[in-house]
Amino acid sequence: MMDASKYKIGYYPPPGNYNKWVTKDHIEKAPVWCSVDMRDGNQSLVIPMSLEEKLEFYKMLLKVGFKEIEVGFPAASETEYEFLRHLIDNDMIPEYVTVQVLTQCREHIIRKTFEACKGAPGAIIHFYNSVSVAQREQVFKKSKEEIKEIAVEGAKLVKKLASEYEGNFRFEYSPESFTGTEPEYALEVCNAVLDVLEPSPDNNVIINLPVTVEMSLPHVYASQVEYMSENLKYREYVTLSLHPHNDRGTGVADTELALLAGAQRVEGTLFGNGERTGNVDIITLAMNMYSHGIDPKLDLSNLPKLTEIYERCTRMKVYDRSPYAGALVFAAFSGSHQDAIAKGMKYREENELRQWSVPYIPIDPHDISRTYDADVIRVNSQSGKGGIGYILEHTYGYVLPAAMREEFSYVCKGISDREHKELKPAEVLEIFKNRYFLHSSALAISDIHFFRKGSGVETEIVFTRDGKEKTVRAMGNGSLDAVSNALREYTGAEYTLQVYSEHSMQEQGSGSVAAAYIGLKDKHGNMSWGAGTNTDIIRAGAEALLSAYNNMK
Repeated sequence: MMDASKYKIGYYPPPGNYNKWVTKDHIEKAPVWCSVDMRDGNQSLVIPMSLEEKLEFYKMLLKVGFKEIEVGFPAASETEYEFLRHLIDNDMIPEYVTVQVLTQCREHIIRKTFEACKGAPGAIIHFYNSVSVAQREQVFKKSKEEIKEIAVEGAKLVKKLASEYEGNFRFEYSPESFTGTEPEYALEVCNAVLDVLEPSPDNNVIINLPVTVEMSLPHVYASQVEYMSENLKYREYVTLSLHPHNDRGTGVADTELALLAGAQRVEGTLFGNGERTGNVDIITLAMNMYSHGIDPKLDLSNLPKLTEIYERCTRMKVYDRSPYAGALVFAAFSGSHQDAIAKGMKYREENELRQWSVPYIPIDPHDISRTYDADVIRVNSQSGKGGIGYILEHTYGYVLPAAMREEFSYVCKGISDREHKELKPAEVLEIFKNRYFLHSSALAISDIHFFRKGSGVETEIVFTRDGKEKTVRAMGNGSLDAVSNALREYTGAEYTLQVYSEHSMQEQGSGSVAAAYIGLKDKHGNMSWGAGTNTDIIRAGAEALLSAYNNMK
């Protein structure tokens, strides 16, 4: 039996009312993004990336548009040290990009960090120490004053070394385990660090408030951030940054609410890779903004390619239901969902709408290089006529009459149910053609001619069945009626031509392919359907008629 009494609330709300963020209903602009894939992401992998994989990943981050990239903890690993030196020595850091390095507030680690950054065109020295109640009491066994002194001494050293080493340096300080720290004390430590670093118009300092471990509901973190934002010294020269993890599964919510509360920068990873349950997913954050009409300032237009590189380099798998990037996030199997999506797409097309408002699909899949046929409308035993009709129309150009579309949907659902599988668009097309088009083994027309006779039309048709031919002549009030009368005469069949539909499909040279659909009702009231395509619309209708006859029970 689970015992919840062993747990207690381990976070500290800010003093007073810091909830102005509640009055804001959307994020107005993109934050500064800092990718920590090369550090937090890489250190959490079962098999960390090789140098070649890290370089490929780094180049992908540049292409996406990250201007700040944490490339590692160079003092903690020779591999990370060499990676940073490789970037600097081979001039691989664009002038518009700043690399970031992580270091603890320990002298020998800080010094080696500066050695690794020597000559960098731009580097953020990100130093930190843990300030939480649990860490103070259980790990360091130090007082508040002693913990604050660690941060202050770290700040003094990075400031000193920045003036001694070649390079262009900025400073970032993180009170690690901020979420388990009294906000008043976290503020005291950060302000003491800022007093040393002396932020100014030419010396912007980053104060980073990490959700090292998620402990509270997202609104508590937002209030903590607002408290810090309103009480930090030198605020106009400080960039307030976030570094959320996802232990409670609310990393995205933490970040979005904290941005409303005054934060200006976000550290995260692609697809939320990171220790334990991961870091906050920058892709989800950016695409959430995009779906509200806010430019996220990241190029995610080829999300399938990003996913492929990520999975190959990290050996991690993007979950099928991951927001935006998952293989199934746009997929609609439900018949009612498919019908609404198909009608929404048609409404958008007919009204030439630019704004996106299609039911069930929050963004246009084309924006991130996804497709409608393969990603949106998916066919299985739960699918309906709307989705199956949409695939045939928008992927292959067949616009079925409503009743025929409904019958065909049951055919597809039955096959999917019996075979326990999803039907791909090509399989749907194959089933459609096998069921409704003429086949060599069936009754067919080998030759056909028409003659105008008064107000009517006479046809001369050569029918072929079982290798035998027979010529039949018949009159009708039009070409298709004449063919139908000839068919009745040849077969003795009793039926009513109930439905006839036709349309042009696609250009082929100077002509076009016509598609025709026919529904026949037999004497018992049963419907049978046929389809035909031909550059001659009369011949297409004739083939559809014979196919419908061949499908009569």
